[in-house]
Order: sequence, then structure tokens, then C-alpha cells
Amino acid sequence: MDISDHHMTDVGSIRPDVHIEVHVKSQSTAKRSEVRTHVLSLLDRHSTVLGSYTWTEFDDEFLAKNVESVSVADLTGPKLVDLKVHNLCIHIFSLNDDSPSMLALEEEEELSAANHWLLPAAYISHNMTFVFTLSLQLLDYVSTTIFFSDRNVDSNLIAWNRVVLLHGPPGTGKTSLCKGLAQKLSIRLSGRYAHSQFVEINSHSLFSKWFSESGKLVTKMFQKIQELIDDKDALVFVLIDEVESLTASRSAAQAGTEPSDAIRVVNSVLTQLDQIKRHPNVVILTTSNVTEKIDLAFVDRADIKQYIGPPSASAIFHIYLSCLEELMKRHIIYPRQQLLSLEELGTMNFMESDVTRLSLTLRNLAQRSVGLSGRALRKIPFLAHALYGKSSTLTVEGFLKAMERAVDKQRQEQASLVNCV
Repeated sequence: MDISDHHMTDVGSIRPDVHIEVHVKSQSTAKRSEVRTHVLSLLDRHSTVLGSYTWTEFDDEFLAKNVESVSVADLTGPKLVDLKVHNLCIHIFSLNDDSPSMLALEEEEELSAANHWLLPAAYISHNMTFVFTLSLQLLDYVSTTIFFSDRNVDSNLIAWNRVVLLHGPPGTGKTSLCKGLAQKLSIRLSGRYAHSQFVEINSHSLFSKWFSESGKLVTKMFQKIQELIDDKDALVFVLIDEVESLTASRSAAQAGTEPSDAIRVVNSVLTQLDQIKRHPNVVILTTSNVTEKIDLAFVDRADIKQYIGPPSASAIFHIYLSCLEELMKRHIIYPRQQLLSLEELGTMNFMESDVTRLSLTLRNLAQRSVGLSGRALRKIPFLAHALYGKSSTLTVEGFLKAMERAVDKQRQEQASLVNCV
């Protein structure tokens, strides 16, 4: 069930100062008007917050029964914010528990060309704290594309193609960012669109085993997407991971012995993108590890071309903090102890005390982890428990020590691989 509420009159108009995201439990049957009333009461009692803040435990019996979390979202810095003097934009949603379904092109061969699911989905995290500034830029970008379309801005005079290209080394979170962005937008724009759909194209599946058929498969893929776009009440996100597979430089292909199929694929993709950009309810999200191999005509069509590098120390801190919170929730780390955010530590000038000691240890660990990929960072808590956990349940302090050893081991393995090369 999708529950949504909004306090926004026009996408792209003067934006409310503060966004409130209310995650309703999937089994809840409460009316969104009731949820909104109780959330407003909560915010009235706790009207001063330090930056972005999330409630997961409630004294209010109604909220405890029906709501997973209430988040004051996307506020920057460790400053105190008085919610009473801000306009609030309240988004009430629940997550779709369905697994992705396969989108096939060739029924006789059951060719899986893409995964498809409804948003917001439990399968995708919408927590993009680790790339906070970039995520806000992308949110603003999509909001503006919709706003310009709603105002019938002549795209022949002011050009935009609804295409985002994130590029950088493998394992830096490009794909996760695309999924998180789509998730966040499906929540933010629920007042504008009745539902959101997400299609993740399997680029490699579009290369046919039959010579010269790949271009036709690309066309078929986009015809399937067009069917989703034709529903004007739906916001459609299309993710093309490793887009260089479909948009290899035609100049490079022409240097080969059999370039025809690769060129047909690129031409087909470019043609489809030019057709799809006419529709206001679609956003194309693409990622690439090797941008120098992408055809320049595709790169030129991307409105935003953003480099995504390895996570910074502050980003790593947020990644680790979310992992530790999850393990405390599952009682793998016990007893639960409060870990402060970087913003909260900043208000205390990062001075060590009984209150800040564990959080400062986590900050030091994050700084030692700089250089590891996002993919590697997410494995650290698992490896810490698997390799260095002395029991099934560890204290926060014990787990942090195990994580330090896991980070050191990852660094040693990374160095040995470099030396072998």
C-alpha cells in the first residue's frame, strides 16, 4: 500500500524550507490524515532539532503502532533548527515489499532485459547521507525538469534531455546513488504522480547472439519503457548501468573489423533518447566506469555529468554509523549505546568524554578507512564479526575493535593486489 501526503502546491515553486519524511509500517491501515495529525503533534513537542534528525521510538501510542520513523530530512550542518518558523513539507509513505520482476523481450528465449519494480521499494535504501550535497543537486535537477515541462517551456529554446551520467571508478556507489535518488524522488513527488516505476536495464542482455540483432533489441526495450511512460500518472526512472556497454564510441568501433552491430546499438540508443525526452515523466539515470569509451554524442546528451570518487571520511562515518545502528537493532551488538553524529560531535568540538568516546573512536576508524571503495566499506562489519568476533553478540566497543582489524586486513589485501599487478 502506498500512503503519501504532501504540502507542496507546485513542483519547482518556492520550496518549503524543511522536508519531513514519514515512513509508515506496511501493515498499517491508518488514514494518512490521522498520521499527519500525530506527526504534527510530535513536531510541535520537539520543534527544535539539530540538523537532520530521525525519530524511531515514540511515546505516542498511535505513532508507535503505525510509524517506522519520522525524519527531518536534508538539513545541512550542525545548526539548531526551529521547525515552528519554517514551512513544512510532509511526505507520508510506506515501502513496497515486492521483489523486482523481470522484463523480458523475447518470450521464446525468456531474455531478461531489465528488472522492474514499483517505488518506493523496501529493496532500495533512500538514505543518501553519504553523498548529501550531490543528492540535493540531483533532486533539484529532476524537480526543475518537471517544473519546466509543467510550464511548457520550449525545449527547442532551452534544452534539457532528462539524462544524468554518474562516472568514476568501480565500487564508489554510483548505482546505489541512482537507486537512492529515484527512491527519494518517488517519495518527494508523490503529490505530483500517483506512483513511480523503476526499470534497471541489463545492458549485456541487449547484445544478441545473432549478428546485427542488438539494435533491434534496444528498440524493443525502449518500446517496453514507452508503455510505462504512456501512463501520465507514473514517474518512470530508467537506470542504464555501465552505459558504455550500449554507447561504445563509434569512432572506436569503426576501427574494428566488424563494427556494424556496435554502431547500430549506439545509433538506436541515441534515437530512443531523443524520442523519450519529449515526455515530462521520465528520467534516465546512467553510470559508467570508463567514460573515455562512451560515444561523445551520448555524453553531450547528459544534462549532468558528475564524477563519483571514493567516499570521504565523513561519508564513511555515516556508512559505518548506519551499519552499527542496524546491528544494534538486531541485537548482534548489545547492549544498545548511543552513537553521536558528526554534527553532534561538532557541537562538542570533538572533545573526548564518556559521552563522545565511542563516537570519536568511530570517527578515527572512518579516517583510517579512506581509500576503500563503498563496496568494501559495506563488507567491513560482516568481516569484523566473521573473522574477529569472539562471540555471537559483541559490545559497541568490542565491535569497533573488530572493525579496526578488518579495515587493516582490507588494506593489507589491497596493497598485496597492487604489488602483484
